[in-house]
Amino acid sequence: MKTPGQPIVILMADDDADDRMLTKEALEESRVLNELRFVEDGEELMDYLNRRGKYANADDAPKPGLILLDLNMPKKDGREALREIKSHPDLRRIPVVVMTTSQAEEDIFRSYDFGASSFITKPVTFDRLVELMRALGNYWVEFVELPD
Repeated sequence: MKTPGQPIVILMADDDADDRMLTKEALEESRVLNELRFVEDGEELMDYLNRRGKYANADDAPKPGLILLDLNMPKKDGREALREIKSHPDLRRIPVVVMTTSQAEEDIFRSYDFGASSFITKPVTFDRLVELMRALGNYWVEFVELPD
């Protein structure tokens, strides 16, 4: 069991290079010192989590303690990936925070129905993104006990 305060790997699944870069900078700015890894679509996310293809080596794909998931991605979107993660016996306990531009009520309901831990609309300013990363870091790293 991961004890509170112990660093975790945060895996972000997002096809937008700018969003990935800004999230990395916001985590650094907010002093959240966890390792941040990126995948660019739902298929790559599932390859990472199942250690397939370029992620077959466990060193290249450490198990994340938290997944930040965009819903609108190519190949396999976040909705499909979330459903697959939460139906997999070895992956379902990984907290998934949906972080998306969508504000559609259907996406919010469906994300929680599929097992998302949280649903967050992406902030529009960098300062708000830093605030969000600080809050996520505090909550998921400092307070929450996560399974290994």
